[in-house]
Amino acid sequence: MKIAGLDIGTTGCKCTVFDENGKYLDRSYRDYPVRRELSGHEINAGTVLKEVYSAVLEMARKYPDIAGLGVTSFGETFILADENGEALAPSMLYTDPRGTEECGRLADSLGEKEIARITGLRPHTIYSIGKLVWMKEHRPEIFERARYIFLMEDFVVYHLTGERNIDYSLASRTMAFDIHTLSFSDEILKTAGIDKALFSHPVPTGTIAGEVTASAAERCGLKQGTKVVSISHDQVAAAVGAGAFNAETAVDGAGTVECLTPIYDRMPDTDAMYQGYFSVVPYVKSGTYVAYAFSYAGGALIQWCIDGFAGGFLRKAKERDISVNTLLEEEYRKKHGDEPSGLLVLPHITGAATPYMDNGSRGAVLGLSAGTTVIELYRGCMEGVAYEMYLNLQALKDTGVHFKKLHATGGGARSGEWMQIKADVLDLPITALKTSDAGTVGSAMLTGVALGVFKDLPDAAAHMVEEMETYEPRRAMHEKYMAIYTRYKEVYNAVRPLV
Repeated sequence: MKIAGLDIGTTGCKCTVFDENGKYLDRSYRDYPVRRELSGHEINAGTVLKEVYSAVLEMARKYPDIAGLGVTSFGETFILADENGEALAPSMLYTDPRGTEECGRLADSLGEKEIARITGLRPHTIYSIGKLVWMKEHRPEIFERARYIFLMEDFVVYHLTGERNIDYSLASRTMAFDIHTLSFSDEILKTAGIDKALFSHPVPTGTIAGEVTASAAERCGLKQGTKVVSISHDQVAAAVGAGAFNAETAVDGAGTVECLTPIYDRMPDTDAMYQGYFSVVPYVKSGTYVAYAFSYAGGALIQWCIDGFAGGFLRKAKERDISVNTLLEEEYRKKHGDEPSGLLVLPHITGAATPYMDNGSRGAVLGLSAGTTVIELYRGCMEGVAYEMYLNLQALKDTGVHFKKLHATGGGARSGEWMQIKADVLDLPITALKTSDAGTVGSAMLTGVALGVFKDLPDAAAHMVEEMETYEPRRAMHEKYMAIYTRYKEVYNAVRPLV
């Protein structure tokens, strides 16, 4: 018997298969285009579904005894669908500027803090509800034909099973979900003028939604009757895949986006969360929650540096058959040892996330000299992401966090240099995990628990979460970084009026 996790991202989806002991077997990946123009940022849900079927089909042909598939996805993006579940229009991504005015009107009508109290979210244009109102007012001919409103997880689950279930964590990304009653908010939807019945039925994370239908089996290759599990928002799945189940451990998602995910064993102070734009998201155990403290550019900033400035090093790395990241880190250490770069790199190349949530902010590099090379810039970018996370850590302290260690996932967890920088800056031990696909691992873990393969999540983690190395903070290095951080924390306010 096999279990599989499906992780649907904004630019691609991956399906990963594990055996009944949680051992990794194989994975498939499919990408799809995203349209980004001044007028809007959109994705075609029909294309996503087609590529999901293709990715699952590849694995189903190799492993015909897949017994269950867990589905997780990115958040916020909604699909207006007809009575057959077919998308009526392209879907807006969270970065789409439409819905800003409509979100503001909702906040004015209900009050920002009241919305935050209900939903755990400080009102912002990234969430679904403002964009839904925009569609209702500006594309009424499409909105009036809609019989269902899906997010990506429940859209795929519906097409696989015919059932309309959405887990609590993903539902919360609409800014129309009541995290206290665990249902869509009558008050918010009434103010927005949207029928509650259009949304899928909210269920706990890891709930079996149904079985693969005969028609879906023909398209995806899974056997009719295969169990399909409604998993979660991708960041929640990643936290599960990192083996973080209590408030002692937080997760460092070191991917394209840098995301720090702390866990709360009770409802956090929503007023404190409001100040930093931190989400309150229902987690896997009833009465527990997670928050997202993040920078839009984590690995994306590192890639920007490499693509723009490291051409010569790319060739040298290829000749030595090593990654360019490893080469740049080696060259920095030869030249400077452990010393900080001294650069102040504001990682806002795609806008500022928490605690600012300012899409108009832009990146900056301060402290350049005639002697600065790409080696120092690369190191400065790694430090800049770490400083931004430390800034978020300080903002989180009033919310009741008390984690004592981090589990790191994603491609960035493979860089020992970066892990050590983060441990030194944050003054916390960081354990790098073997998997770079924590979302699919978490999805498969929850699927295994739902199917009875594992007793519970700790049992699943014992089989599927593999630690690589723990990086301990060094007091002397932390003090050096803090001397620089005192200047870094002023950079946003100094640069923002200029851009």
